[in-house]
Amino acid sequence: MSEAPSVVLVTGVSRFLGGHLAARLAADPSIERVLGVDTTPPSREMRRRMGRAEFVRVDIRNPLIGKVISTAKVDTVVHASLSGNPGQSGGRSMMMEMNVIGTMQLLAACQRSDTVRRLVVKSTSAVYGASPRDPATFTETTEPKAIPPGGYAKDAVEIEGYVRSFSRRRPDIPVTTLRFVNLIGPRIDTSFVRYFSLPVVPVVLGYDARVQLLHEEDAVAVLERAAAEDLPGVFNVGAAGVLMLSQAIRRAGRISLPVPQPAVPFVGRFTRRARLVDFSPEQLRLLNFGRVVDTTKLQNEFGFTPRWTTVQAFDDFVAGRNLRPVIDPARFGRAQDAALAVARALPSGS
Repeated sequence: MSEAPSVVLVTGVSRFLGGHLAARLAADPSIERVLGVDTTPPSREMRRRMGRAEFVRVDIRNPLIGKVISTAKVDTVVHASLSGNPGQSGGRSMMMEMNVIGTMQLLAACQRSDTVRRLVVKSTSAVYGASPRDPATFTETTEPKAIPPGGYAKDAVEIEGYVRSFSRRRPDIPVTTLRFVNLIGPRIDTSFVRYFSLPVVPVVLGYDARVQLLHEEDAVAVLERAAAEDLPGVFNVGAAGVLMLSQAIRRAGRISLPVPQPAVPFVGRFTRRARLVDFSPEQLRLLNFGRVVDTTKLQNEFGFTPRWTTVQAFDDFVAGRNLRPVIDPARFGRAQDAALAVARALPSGS
């Protein structure tokens, strides 16, 4: 029988998932102590939400994280800081360091600990890659047709490898690995949120990817459940149903801008330099080919069914962000100017 957590450490509390998870755990009177760690302090509003949770400013790439775990006698570690947003991490190279090197140090600290008895790792369905040869749905045992060549997805593949090695060295510690699909909602800040908030949304000409999403509240809830019980294994985490990319753009009231395949990398650089949205190459491939995961194991073995479907999660994002159709003259003019600017900048002959 699972033993309830007494002292929980959550990484990445300056961001949505880590901060809100720490707040949920701190509201549970059965948990003696909650520690939230990050390199930067949470916002004032997040700190207020976290209540009695203690913030510890520490870089998990530093061996000092081991001292934090041992001093506080942490028994449950939730590693929620895996990031796919370079803008929030200080650039791509810094993001890779925080993701991979940070995880290695954290796992080393857990391995040395004599108090840690549960580990939860936030991963991503991006480990499956995205290619035209993909199956209709990915199960947890499906091998990717194309290995992610770099960026966030490659970080996650490496991290999961280190987590498996940790499990072999410490088989006494149950490890839960959660492969989240893209998160969306009225408050969270992700690349997908920024993408669908653009007045003009670039899409790959001739393709209409299937999009599977997860509501921000369901993401916090599944992490909370994983922290409370021993639920070892790898689990896909996504909402029921899918949206075609074209349907999602219409539901958000955006303008679609079809871009020829050869010009897609250029458009990615354009939106990044304009600080509109920073899409990595693997995320651009996702917008090309899409990706859907099977969540049978999540429901049957993990015991969790997301409250929102993909469509409901997307609609809540649109309503919560107060996204209005791009129809008034001022906004339409800006959208048209943006579309023309991208079109003029496209390579000739593409």
